[in-house]
This record gives sequence, structure tokens and C-alpha cells, in this order.
Amino acid sequence: MEKVFLILNAGFFVIQSFEIRKQQVIQLGIHHYFKSLSDLEKIYRCPGKFKFQEHSVASHSFKVTKIAQFLGTVEEMNGQKVDWRLLYEKALNHDYAELFTGDIKTPVKYASKELKRLFNEVEEEMTRKFVEKEFPPEFQKIYLGRFKEGKDDTLEGRILSVADKIDLLYESFGEIQKENPEPLFMEIYEEALSTILLFKEMTCVQYFLDHILPEMLRERFIEQSELTAITERMIDESRNQ
Repeated sequence: MEKVFLILNAGFFVIQSFEIRKQQVIQLGIHHYFKSLSDLEKIYRCPGKFKFQEHSVASHSFKVTKIAQFLGTVEEMNGQKVDWRLLYEKALNHDYAELFTGDIKTPVKYASKELKRLFNEVEEEMTRKFVEKEFPPEFQKIYLGRFKEGKDDTLEGRILSVADKIDLLYESFGEIQKENPEPLFMEIYEEALSTILLFKEMTCVQYFLDHILPEMLRERFIEQSELTAITERMIDESRNQ
């Protein structure tokens, strides 16, 4: 049938054939984007360190979005106008570039402003190439905007900055609470809290500091002295049996 069409109406067939191939390429590109969302589930945060609980970039993005939703609600209840679409887009997409670079440990990424700037440039360039390769032209500008750095001076950008660090704070606290001996998690905890405190003028941050953080710290977790006492008691009991 293909040869017949080429003979009878070659121009028509070539145009139709080209259009089909073009459509298949477009579908393949979006397919790669959708497929990459699952890849984010296999990129783990803080790689190379022992952790009692692993956290993927995908789960982090979800948690940051939920936290940002609550922080935005606090701001809105206190008179701020929140652009909810912008906030959700910033939160959902804020770490998509880690698909190309992997997760960089927080103390390393923020060791200096110059190093952070270089990391951002690499992420932006690799994201741009991915969008231009995989997305149809009519979507490229939209997604380049969605994938760009979301932490800026807008209310939504500041909420993202706080939400991102709150989730990091909880991840590190979970390891400290479980007595992970790796000192890096205390460093991460302190770095996350110090960043949150930079936004202390925000109503949502004050709410977090006054109500949520104290509640978190009231949770029971075993201190080293208590762990030592428990261990010695168990050894003594075992010897006396």
C-alpha cells in the first residue's frame, strides 16, 4: 500500500507520513517527562550516609508542597494574598533539576555563595536542554518557567524557602531522634533552622516557631545518657539471670 500511495500521490503521502512521525516524536518527548517522574523516586536525599529512613526527591517534593500549603494558609488567614497556583507550581517543581544532578548535601551546596551559584547554573542549563529536547515548542516556555529557581522575594518564593527547610529539619530530626551517630544530621538540622529563622518576620514562621517546633521537641527520644543507662541495666540484668 505504501508503494501505491507513493506512485499515485507521492506528495500527499510524504506530508502525511511526516506528520505521523512528527506526532510520534512529540508523544515520545512527553512520555520521557512522565517517565522521569518515577525516576525521582529512586534519587535519595543525602546520599552516601547511613540513614534509618530514606527520603527520595519525589517524596520530598510532595512533603514540601503540603507544608507550603499550610504555611500559605496561615499567611492568608492573616491578611496576605497568596497566589496559590504559583505556590503549588513552585513547590511541586522546585527540585526537578536533581533528576540530572542528584541530591547535593546541604552543607556542601551552601558552603559558599559562589558554589551555590555554580550549582544553580548547571541545573538551569541541564533543565533547559531537557525541555528543549523533550517538550513540544508550544509547552517549552511554560515549563522553563515552572522549572526555574522558585525561591525568590515573592511571598510564594519565601514560603517555598521555609517549607523546603522545614522538611529538611524533620528529616534530620528523625535521624537524631533515632540516635543516628552521624554528626552530619546535626549540622543539617542547625543549617535548616538557621535558614528558617532568616524569615522570622513572616507570620507562618512565627506560627511554626511558637507552636509546631516546641511540639516536635516534646516528642520523646533517647538521649545518649539515657541510652547508656538502658544498656547498663540490660547487661546487669543479663548477668544476674
